[in-house]
Amino acid sequence: MLERFLLQGPQDARYTILLAHGAGAPMDSASMSAAADALAGVGFRVARFEFAYMAARRTAEGRKPPPRAETLNPEYEAAIAELNAARGPLIIGGKSMGGRVASMIADGLYDRGKIAGLLCLGYPFHPPGQPEKLRTGHLAGLKTPTLICQGTRDEFGTKDEVPGYDLSDRIEILWLEDGDHDLKPRKKISGFSAADHLITMAKAAKAWAERLPV
Repeated sequence: MLERFLLQGPQDARYTILLAHGAGAPMDSASMSAAADALAGVGFRVARFEFAYMAARRTAEGRKPPPRAETLNPEYEAAIAELNAARGPLIIGGKSMGGRVASMIADGLYDRGKIAGLLCLGYPFHPPGQPEKLRTGHLAGLKTPTLICQGTRDEFGTKDEVPGYDLSDRIEILWLEDGDHDLKPRKKISGFSAADHLITMAKAAKAWAERLPV
């Protein structure tokens, strides 16, 4: 059984990043592990955790479907309390649904000085194939400094779609050429590898974090 948190990166890092997983893959998936490795590699302390429904899949309880994202808000807040990230400023976020949940609780935490920013890796702006079902209502008035790293061909929100959305000016978007929902490009088409994009993502997150008002 895995620990409550997967921790990596320097313990004395200026920033800790807490990441939650997406709807269908666990905290130690290849995508999550690669992203965490890249962020730790540029000097972040990175912590990953699982929501209870995903952790239950590792036990005899078996596979449970993901609940509605907003019902996971208390679990994310509990993880923040458990992490005890008093070593320095905390950035919250995650992959896909994990980032969406973090975005729904961010402002309340930011207002209380509990977090410094929000990092989303592949934000699910809408379900695949359903561009009319936007998940952006709370993003229009977001006050938390935010960086969204998005592949240009992400079926949850492409570079052609997202600029038309009503998003807060606190949100910065890093577009990764030909990246899919895991930020992976088709190398023969884009000229980039998945590793290239993760390095770019991590360096951009580092530069963004250094501009945060903490």
